[in-house]
Formats: sequence, structure tokens, C-alpha cells
Amino acid sequence: MEIDKETVWSDCLRVIKEDVAEQSFNTWFKPIVPLKCNSEILTIQVPSQFFYEWLEEHYVQVLKKAIKSVLGEKARLEYSVIVDKGNSSSAPLSVNLPNSRSSNNQKSGKEAYVSPFKLKSVDNLYQQSQLNPNYTFDTYIEGDCNRLARSAGFAVAQKPGITSFNPLMLYGGVGLGKTHLVQAIGNEIKGNLEDRFVLYVSSEKFTNQFIEAVKSNNIQEYQNFYMQVDVLIIDDVQFLAGKERTQEIFFHIFNHLHQAGKQIIMTSDCPPRDLKGLEERLLSRFKWGLTADLQQPDYETRVAIIQRKMQADGIHIPDNVIEYLAYSVDTNVRELEGVLISLIAHASLSRVELDLELAKQTLKNIVHDIETEVGIDYIQKTVAEYYKVNVDLLKDKIRKKEIVIARQVAMYFAKEYTNHSLKGIGYHFGGRDHSTVIHAVQSVNDMMDVDANFKNQIEELKKKLKMRAA
Repeated sequence: MEIDKETVWSDCLRVIKEDVAEQSFNTWFKPIVPLKCNSEILTIQVPSQFFYEWLEEHYVQVLKKAIKSVLGEKARLEYSVIVDKGNSSSAPLSVNLPNSRSSNNQKSGKEAYVSPFKLKSVDNLYQQSQLNPNYTFDTYIEGDCNRLARSAGFAVAQKPGITSFNPLMLYGGVGLGKTHLVQAIGNEIKGNLEDRFVLYVSSEKFTNQFIEAVKSNNIQEYQNFYMQVDVLIIDDVQFLAGKERTQEIFFHIFNHLHQAGKQIIMTSDCPPRDLKGLEERLLSRFKWGLTADLQQPDYETRVAIIQRKMQADGIHIPDNVIEYLAYSVDTNVRELEGVLISLIAHASLSRVELDLELAKQTLKNIVHDIETEVGIDYIQKTVAEYYKVNVDLLKDKIRKKEIVIARQVAMYFAKEYTNHSLKGIGYHFGGRDHSTVIHAVQSVNDMMDVDANFKNQIEELKKKLKMRAA
């Protein structure tokens, strides 16, 4: 018998609130939506697979206590996990997953993990493609760092094998989104042209499959399989280096697909001209189409990535924390996402508020370049004490001479002793732009040239800061 789900969940929340810190409650329980309820089973909807796994890992006992308190000892919980948020033309897709750990009726043995990726697809060809449906153009943030690559990828996705971008080679450092982009191309093609056989494979898997084919004397079958592909996406081709026989079979597959008007998409960690250990005839073919690079994301792109990631997982973090993370983690997308997960974990497990101070402490522990022993906070504190001014005034708009000098000196040392960008340094001084930091550094250098007393002050401060670094 159906009962009022809203009332039941509201009662559950009251019980949960007694055992969970306010910040954790707001982060992990407020976004939950009750879908249906009968006398023994409550079904709740959570915004992502990540969200579901976190609840199961960290709050299963809290949920179990709440459900039993409200519905009785035989009560069970089921999840509805959103795996595709949909768009204007299609409704969101969700997958129901049982919560065996908060249920009294547990099955013997370990339950098989239910993957939303597999449930989403009903097309065997789609499964063979080895594509992750979460990697789409909608979830790929565009910025100056990747605009050419994304535009070329989208053009290929609309007309695979027809454009002059064949092959399409995308290159860039670790964690910059190459795999996401090439799989987004594959998913877009599958969405528009369902009859096309799209195959994503890493170069390592391609090589291992070939080795197995050699062992089992099935090389021809192996080659025939790849020659029937309409869109071949091969990741990290640099790992084919030194594998002569694998390169030879790939050369023949490449030629066949290209001559047949099939699309070839590849990624590597450097442009074709810098790839070592690959045959020249293969490298020359890599250069036939378009080569586009992916660079480190700029500040605006990093902000958008954080916002999209948190929105996808149904988690809210304050704007000032987003700004701090975007300014501080400027290496790659993968590291940025890792920092986000660590930050959320710290807040939830320690039952503390997810604020700017927690973000600073978290980054200090996991990102080497963010807060070295001589960090910006320490520089500001040391300089402010030396000039006998309040450290907060270094971040203010006050233009008094003694404050301006202290601020410029602190910026000078931030440039000298940290790995922050000019824009990042400016952020830590009240959101000033990079040109202000450049002016500050130049002003300090100029004053040292003409004012011996000022130069001595800088030398004294250097000794204090070096003692900290030692």
C-alpha cells in the first residue's frame, strides 16, 4: 500500500539530523528526493552514481536507523540513481539500485554490482564500442585551452570520415581531457548514426589483443575485426613505440580504414613530430588530417569545470571556495577533480563546514605546489608583522603609503617563493589582476636599486622566509 513519501522522508530527515553534522546533512541528505513509499520500502532518488556510492560507504547505518525508526524493523531502502540528466527532447534516465546493507533481507553472498552504464544501453553494438556514456559534449567544458580540439571533434562527430579531419589527432599532457573528448565524439556519432560501428580502444589493449591473436594464431581474424570498424578511436598511441609488429598491423588497419572513408581518431601526449619509436611511414599518416592540442585550462574554464562537476553530483560548495580552488589548482582537470573529491571527503568525515579554511588545509596536504613551506599566507603574515600593519589590510583597497609598500613587498615575495601564477597571486591580495602584481614586483626592484635602507629590509625579510623554508 502506497503511503505519503514526503511525510516518511521528512520524518527520516529529523532522525538523520540528530546524528549528522549540519554541513554533511546539507551536502548529502538535502538533495535527496523521495520517489515512492509503501509500508516496508522507501525509494529515494539521488543525483549521481558518486552520490549513491558515498551514501552507501559512509552513511548506511544512519539511513538504516532512520528508516527503521519511521517504517519499522522490516523496512528497506532502494535508490533511484540519475545516470543521464536528459535534455529538452529526452527525459532524465535513472536506474533503481537496492540498498542491501540497510536492508534486513540481505541475500547470501556478495551482490553483483549494477552498472548504470550497462543498463543504459540496449544496443549490443554500443556495448562493443567500449564508450562511457558519461563522456559527452554536454559535459565537456569548452575554453580557450581546448576550443580548436573541441570544434574539430564536433565537426568530425557530425560527418565522420567525410571532413578533412581524418585522421584527427588530439594531443596534450596528462589529465587535460583527451579521453573525455574522443569518447564524446564517439557517443555523438552513435547518437546520430546508430548503424555505425564505433570502437574505442587504448593502445595498450590494442597491443595485448594482438599478442593474444599471435599466440592463438588468429591474426587474420584480429585484423578483419578492426577493418570492419566505421570509427576507430585509439587512445595514447605513444605507447605503440618500440612495438614493431603491432605498428605493422596498425599500419595496414589504418590504410584500409582511411581508404574506405572510415574515421580514425587518436590521442597522444605530444604532437606527431615529437613521437619517438614509431615508424616514419606511420607518423606521416598521422599528419594527413588535423592535429590539435589541449592545454592547461585557464581560470574561467576551471571555475566552469568545478561548477559542472558539483552540479552533476548534486553537491553545493560556496563560491569563494570555487574561486580559491580554480586559482590554486592550475595543472590539469584530473588533479582538480581529485582535489574536489578530497575536499568533500574531509568535510563529511570530519563533520566540519566546507569553507575556505578547509579548502586551504586540504590543498596543503595533497597538492605540492599549492602551499609550500613558504606559502602566500605565511608571506603575508611575515611581511605584515615586519611592517607592523594588519595582514587584512594587504588584501584591502587602502592606498596609504605604508600599506602599499607592505602589499607590494608581499607580492614580490609571493612571486619569488611560490609557484602561483601572477593571476593567482593577485587573487590572494583582494582579487587584484596580474598587471598589479607585475607593477608591484617592478616597484620593489626599482626601490632596491635606489634605496639602500629599503634593500636591507628586503634582505632581512628574505632571511626570515628562508629560515621557514629550511
